[in-house]
Amino acid sequence: MELSAEIHQKLLGFQKNEITEHNIYKNLAKFVRPEENREVLRQIAEDELRHYRGWKKLTGEEVKPDLFQVWKYTWISRLLGFTFGIKLMERGEESAQQNYNELVGKVEGVEEFIHDENVHEERLIGMLDEELLQYAGSVVLGLNDALVELTGALAGLTLALQNTPLIALSGSITGIAAALSMAASEYLSTKSERDSRKNPVKAAVYTGIAYIITVLVLILPYLVFHNYFVCLALALTAAVAIIALFNYYISVAKDEPFKARFIEMAGLSLSVAAFSFLVGFLFRKFLGIEV
Repeated sequence: MELSAEIHQKLLGFQKNEITEHNIYKNLAKFVRPEENREVLRQIAEDELRHYRGWKKLTGEEVKPDLFQVWKYTWISRLLGFTFGIKLMERGEESAQQNYNELVGKVEGVEEFIHDENVHEERLIGMLDEELLQYAGSVVLGLNDALVELTGALAGLTLALQNTPLIALSGSITGIAAALSMAASEYLSTKSERDSRKNPVKAAVYTGIAYIITVLVLILPYLVFHNYFVCLALALTAAVAIIALFNYYISVAKDEPFKARFIEMAGLSLSVAAFSFLVGFLFRKFLGIEV
């Protein structure tokens, strides 16, 4: 089949994509657990290599993998979890499948590639079972409670105390005590769920760690700067950033909508902060307390 220059260039792009993904899957198979998952990834890597060779027969050219993409997705998967890395890469594969569909009837064998890509996705979804996502609910609980409670507390303390070291001390004590309380509550809650796959201790640890990390991030501006209004602004900005990053992670890893969850969590945290700021102002004004 004689190919036009435009189709030839598209095939070279597909060829590069296949050999790049072959190397990514091969790398992931080296560290993913259990062995069943590794075997599936090895098979997918071999399929990608077979696709590469199929495109090579049509183009008659050798193509090197995109080493930056190989490095990027390998380390994203190592740092942020196998599920997140694969799902993030899948988003690029969706556009590739659409391009494949455009070549049906124009290039011989493209239907087989489309079928294999769909099989890959089904097999991947079936094998994605990471511990972090099992405990995503516990992480959400810790993050959400810390963001709502501590942004509110810091807003109220900022106007009531107007002293950054004192605000940082009060916020730290409040946050750490709340983190331990929330972790204990999550332990008891998970233990009472008879059909839960989660380990109560691990659920408590995930909740507590998420809470404490959030506390440290929100308190940090009060330890660095002296203007308490600047510190509050930075703390609220950090809270919104945490909400955005975490919801993006969940939206990719669990195929959930980003916008609605982000608006809900950000709106709740900022609303509580605004109300607490008002409460701090009223207490300071009417009770006449000066620190």
